[in-house]
Amino acid sequence: MDQKIRVRFAPSPTGGLHLGGVRTALFNYLFARKNNGTFILRVEDTDQTRFVDGAEAYINACLSWCGIEPDESPLRGGPHAPYRQSERKVTYRAFAEQLVDEGFAYYAFDTPEELDARRKETPNFQYGQATRLSLRNSLVMTPHEVSQLLQEGVPHVIRIKVPEDENVYFNDLIRGDVNFDTSIVDDKVLLKADGMPTYHLAVVVDDKAMEISHVFRGEEWLPSAPVHILLWKYLGWEASMPKWAHLPLILKPDGNGKLSKRDGDRLGFPVYAMNWIDPKTGTLTEGFRERGFLPDAFVNMLALLGWNDGTDRELFSLDELVEAFDPERISKAGAKFDFEKAKWFNHEWIKNLDSAALATLVRPVLADSGIMAEDEAYLQQVIDLVKERCTLLADFSSQAAYFFRQPADYDLAAVKGKWSPEKSAFFESFAAGFAAGNDAAAVEAGFKQLAESSGFKPGELMLPLRVMLVGGKFGPGVFDIALLLGTEEVQKRISKALSVFNS
Repeated sequence: MDQKIRVRFAPSPTGGLHLGGVRTALFNYLFARKNNGTFILRVEDTDQTRFVDGAEAYINACLSWCGIEPDESPLRGGPHAPYRQSERKVTYRAFAEQLVDEGFAYYAFDTPEELDARRKETPNFQYGQATRLSLRNSLVMTPHEVSQLLQEGVPHVIRIKVPEDENVYFNDLIRGDVNFDTSIVDDKVLLKADGMPTYHLAVVVDDKAMEISHVFRGEEWLPSAPVHILLWKYLGWEASMPKWAHLPLILKPDGNGKLSKRDGDRLGFPVYAMNWIDPKTGTLTEGFRERGFLPDAFVNMLALLGWNDGTDRELFSLDELVEAFDPERISKAGAKFDFEKAKWFNHEWIKNLDSAALATLVRPVLADSGIMAEDEAYLQQVIDLVKERCTLLADFSSQAAYFFRQPADYDLAAVKGKWSPEKSAFFESFAAGFAAGNDAAAVEAGFKQLAESSGFKPGELMLPLRVMLVGGKFGPGVFDIALLLGTEEVQKRISKALSVFNS
């Protein structure tokens, strides 16, 4: 590509970051990296009524956790600063006034009460071609009346004047040719009464100022596209308008509608990247990170919601996603969210991640259970032994705890029915002669040999041994467990368990 690639993720700081928002950021990031371009974070905080303190810092933290750091942002700065729309407020009015002067927009002085009354009178009321001449705006007032109202500071908005019976056309990188009949497009507000721009004006002005080459955004913005395209044209910037790509929705598990936070609450899975605490209510909404997802797995899972590389491959690192990414492989159809599949990705990533990297993540999980895993080498050995049994990071608590402390209780039901003095004697003998060594196979061979010489089938003794060492019917190979616990610890655990089993 000869054109310099510049893309942006432009969230509003209004609350938690939905996984659909993270996917939008991810696809922008992948496209930028694939084409040696620039990935920009722009905070669209023009709606001050919905602004939530702390939301911007939260967005930065989510992107950082996912490994999709922007090149330019409010935090990092850049040649097109400022990157918060509220700090660019003075730039927008001039463009809105220009549109009015050239006949592409108009002042509207209708009060909220007047508009509410019209909505009650007229079902599906739209401020547009059919109604604009019956409302209080500069299209039906003399220039003198308009000037006087402006001088008096009467509250007003500026609305785009959508043309009648025109066809707005553009080519979408995902959807191909898209056409809109302007007769069904209303006159959107461009500049609000508080002087702040709406999304429609600000997004065009800022995309132009920041030289955005491609816009990857959610499908929900498709109905707004004709207004934005008209603004690019009316402001004289049509030649530098970015290419468009409207991403498919992430759907509820049943495919019926867009996935929402309520669906996650109802079905018991997270939809935010990280924990979000509403500063107004103190309500906690759990995130994927806190549920026990690896960032690599979360990003991998998101990338395959609506995209594939054309093969059956499912596991990709972030660098591999960059290498494989092609927007032509993004689906037009919505992608159903499947939490079981999301957990599958996490399980695969836990299995494949090396123990040193996992140790950093597992140590705090164990600490939450009161286990201080201070021996790094031992912790990594434990992780290697149990990670295939862990789907979420939290699973390490139950799967690894017995390597650090003796069982507090035992699954006696698994043992008691077939327990006998002869078995007790066998385990006393096994413990007395037990030496861990360096080979689990050798431990197993010695165990089986002693069992046979004692008149037992080895299989009927392995479950009691497992319960003695870990407390229940779970864990990896019992001889691998014994080898890692070591001679002294195995002897202590057998002795303690026998006192319980024999009581």
